[in-house]
Amino acid sequence: MSHDFSPNPQKWLTIGILGLAISLIGFLVDTQIAAWSYLIGLIFVTSIAIGMLFLVMIHHIFDAYWSVIVRRQAEHYLSALPYLGILFIPLFALTYLKDQGLIWLWMDQSASLHGHGTVASDILYQKKTWWLSESFFWFRAVFCFAVWIYFARTFRRNSFSQDSDGSLNHTYSSRNHAAAGLILVALTWTAAAFDWIMSLEYHWFSTMFGVWMFASAMRAALAVMILTCAFLVAKGPLKGIFNTKHLHDVSTLAFAFTVFWAYITFSQYFLIWNANIPEETFWFNDREQGIWWPISMILIFGYFLFPFLYMLQFPLKTNYQSMTFMAIWLLSMNLLDVFFNILPSLKDSHGEPFQMFSSPLNVLWYIGGVLGAGGILLWAYWSSYGNTKIIPIRDPRIEECLNHNH
Repeated sequence: MSHDFSPNPQKWLTIGILGLAISLIGFLVDTQIAAWSYLIGLIFVTSIAIGMLFLVMIHHIFDAYWSVIVRRQAEHYLSALPYLGILFIPLFALTYLKDQGLIWLWMDQSASLHGHGTVASDILYQKKTWWLSESFFWFRAVFCFAVWIYFARTFRRNSFSQDSDGSLNHTYSSRNHAAAGLILVALTWTAAAFDWIMSLEYHWFSTMFGVWMFASAMRAALAVMILTCAFLVAKGPLKGIFNTKHLHDVSTLAFAFTVFWAYITFSQYFLIWNANIPEETFWFNDREQGIWWPISMILIFGYFLFPFLYMLQFPLKTNYQSMTFMAIWLLSMNLLDVFFNILPSLKDSHGEPFQMFSSPLNVLWYIGGVLGAGGILLWAYWSSYGNTKIIPIRDPRIEECLNHNH
């Protein structure tokens, strides 16, 4: 194992700060687009961290042996959750310092609904006020992050403490927390999906949206995991430890969630199309206008069909170069999918869905939103990485994991 590799967390912190600075400039120049871009970047990166949390819990609940090495990398990513919670604060500030309906229109009771009166007089809003309450909305955001941070800290503490004392109590504690965490994190992640994305167009509703958010988080996290492990193998720290059988297993999970995402996405579309209720169908109608139509086709063929056919092939799932390419591809498609689900909810002065590239400056705000949160995520990962063992050396199943070749 090589000891020459030395990560530089500060480099990623600099990139994160640069992205946040771009967003800050955007808040001053084009407040609405920059704020929505910031939201997209924050949700995209938070979904990676939440996917890592699910991976850790799934590992513990199944008492899996092959994924012990993989679990340690996921634990490092969990350290970003408190910082991502802090990055949510600018959205709160913009809402109350700039324009209350800037992002979530329903927060501005006097906002016009393009010929249908105001939000306050809207019957659909009135029927949903028990959930669409501003104070309850922000309380839920704080509560969600509190739940995620609690479980993240618990799993990290148990894992890192076991490196020192080797006590099995840490394993049992993590297993018990995983049983409760799978339920609580699933519920809070669903609430976040409803609040942060679905309530952007509060007329619309889908009972499957939370499950889509879960599938999306898992796909993003698995793509990042493949890239992380492939990078550490190439640089030396995991060379001879993380082998092609481990890679195959992570890639197979990525394949499984490709199918699951397609099933959920199609089912949501089919049920809404079949019911043909105006309060539901308009959401898809908006995404068949302008640039969103070709993007929807890209997602069907690029985010499902191509990865599905690609990862059906065993040799590709055991090759670091081929899976590095696929992981980058999946992560790019995942980001595009987040744009597809969020940005058309922003309406222009005529009530038409916002077109992604209506101004060249928009691309700068998109990049800033992703770089800001993404840089902070990688800074947190590498900072945690440098403070612990590369693998859980005293985990009771580490020997089985290291010998996982068949």
